[in-house]
Amino acid sequence: MNTVMIVSGESSGELYGSLLATALKTKCPDTRIIGIGGERMKAAGVEMVSGIASSFGISEALAAYKAVKATFKKAVDALERFSPSVVVLIDYPDFNIRLAKAAKKKGIKVLYYVSPQVWAWRKGRVRTIAEASDRIAVILPFEEELYRGAGVQCEFVGHPVLEEIESMTEDKAGLRKTFGLDTDSPVIALLPGSRPHELKSLLPVMIDVVRDFKAEFPDYNCRFIMPFAPNADMDKYQNYIGILRDEGVTVKKENAVKALSVADMAVIASGTATLQAAFLETPMVVVYKLSPLSYFIGRLLVNVKYISLINLVSGREVVKELLQSQAGAKNILRELKKIMLNKDYREQMINRFRAAKEMFRDRRPSERVAEMASDLSAEPAQAGMTV
Repeated sequence: MNTVMIVSGESSGELYGSLLATALKTKCPDTRIIGIGGERMKAAGVEMVSGIASSFGISEALAAYKAVKATFKKAVDALERFSPSVVVLIDYPDFNIRLAKAAKKKGIKVLYYVSPQVWAWRKGRVRTIAEASDRIAVILPFEEELYRGAGVQCEFVGHPVLEEIESMTEDKAGLRKTFGLDTDSPVIALLPGSRPHELKSLLPVMIDVVRDFKAEFPDYNCRFIMPFAPNADMDKYQNYIGILRDEGVTVKKENAVKALSVADMAVIASGTATLQAAFLETPMVVVYKLSPLSYFIGRLLVNVKYISLINLVSGREVVKELLQSQAGAKNILRELKKIMLNKDYREQMINRFRAAKEMFRDRRPSERVAEMASDLSAEPAQAGMTV
């Protein structure tokens, strides 16, 4: 039986891994799929080698070093024990580039899916990833040219979040019931991210946003919902969650897409959720905070004008980005009021969401990557090599 290994390092990548696993099972039912991920990949039939042990930023990475090191050892051991024909690596560059090199040394084919954001920083990694990969599947349209210039087979396959959205079967009324909402109340979705440092930094901000909004609009009858990522440890943040619930916020482990589907607007930590909201035509304000050290070093290294995916894909400011000290309740509330009260501003934002969505329409990334993995599996095994 053929074996494929899928490796993801955080919640968004884990979602893509679960969609890919489902597509692989449909295309090649006898394929054994092993991997590193979380609950969604497990539910999709992946035999878990290890759970996610990700980190982000400089100081955050130091804190997570031991867990990541232990996970990497399990991954390398799995290459030896299961001898997969293909390893599909999803983003997570510091971990996955090393794992790609280990796989290549064992003659295992490497398919890099969801390229690290080399266009933002460390552009020298383009050639490193190209040399460590047999094929690359990218999910943003402008990434394809970067890798083709490095001499590797690369294809823009579309974005998996659009697949997730299009596969939803529940209507809006049913989704509102999921969050205990009545039929008429306006809804604001609060998405503070999934990484520990995001939750620690942004949950207090979200509390202030709720309180300030209710104080300024006491008669608006707005409902607030906060979906927690499936892999997030809610017990660790019970103090914040308790305060949010006391303020009337519905907090539960739930799919972000479901929350954004019923929301009239959203406050979102920069990440995949900004593209999800755009595809769902949910107006938003983007916020983000890092530790001071991580942000300082990041500003020295990062070479992009925007941080949110919708702005990057559009090539202009479609949504407001509030970073670091600007990511406070006062500024967020100002932007929410603009979305609420300025019809032209709101409609312009939605029209730009629609234009961005056209770049991704009629593509099936999970099916296409499953085909690429299958094609690589059918190729002759490589002799062990040094990368």
